Amino acid sequence: MTENVLRRFARIDKSNITPAIVLAALCLILAVISPTFRTQDNLVNILQQVTINAIIAVGMTLVIFTGGVDLSVGSVLGLSGIVMGIMIVDNKMSPLIAVPVAIALGAACGFVNGILISKLKLQPMIATLAMMSMARGAALTLANGKTITGYSKEFTWIGQGTIPGTGIPVQIVLMLALYVGFYYLMKYRKTGRYIYAIGGNEEATRLSGINVVKYKTLTYTLAGTLAALASFVLVAKLNSAQPIAGQDYELDAIASAVIGGASLLGGSGNMWGTLMGAIIIGVIRNGLNLLNVSSNLQKLILGIIILIAILTDALRNRKRA
Repeated sequence: MTENVLRRFARIDKSNITPAIVLAALCLILAVISPTFRTQDNLVNILQQVTINAIIAVGMTLVIFTGGVDLSVGSVLGLSGIVMGIMIVDNKMSPLIAVPVAIALGAACGFVNGILISKLKLQPMIATLAMMSMARGAALTLANGKTITGYSKEFTWIGQGTIPGTGIPVQIVLMLALYVGFYYLMKYRKTGRYIYAIGGNEEATRLSGINVVKYKTLTYTLAGTLAALASFVLVAKLNSAQPIAGQDYELDAIASAVIGGASLLGGSGNMWGTLMGAIIIGVIRNGLNLLNVSSNLQKLILGIIILIAILTDALRNRKRA
């Protein structure tokens, strides 16, 4: 039985070939241009840099599978981090209480998004844009503009520690575990099939007896939950919570999914593609830093890459039609 499961995970998905080729080509080019790029320390550093975006991108990909989008994940991340910081640092509460409360808050934000979109039929962009503004405003108000620092070593372990005896950063293991779990969910469980079906044809899915409201709400709830989980890792990594944390993270998450082969119209894509998309973005950023490209120019280059990914998605959908 174990062997069968391993074979399933090892099986190559054709939709992952293009992002895999792009990633391999980028790594080869940068390894030739910059010897520093191919060092073990730098490669581990890249994986550490992409962890936060990759975790958020899991939830974003689920939403995109349904044909939606969540613009609030960055703000939810910021709000969750501030609530966590206020409870732990200001009120001396145990992380065992504060972390679950902050993650539950993220889930609640996602749940509200899901109800507004699936039950009240608001456009995803409008509903999540409103949540983005509310969550960011709440974070700024609660923090009163200050950065909250001063966490214990036990708390920061998930963002700064390594697995004993291996030297592998904990955050990388967490990221990979999430992708394995959600890949399995989407490929081998009925919940995954229903989510894909909603993105493929929502009305036909509803008429077939599937509770569309339930499963669409679930995807947005998971997106909020994972944004809050990413906040936990980020606060632990930086040893600080900032009310402006997470700005533009939603754009990177969307780009990771689309670069990885997910369609913005819904119904197609997979988790491994999204992970490769997140790593591609991380490799590009790392390479540009090694080549001393200015941060402003980096934003321009990444914007062009995102535009190319969206245009490629549009062409794929046109051919499909």
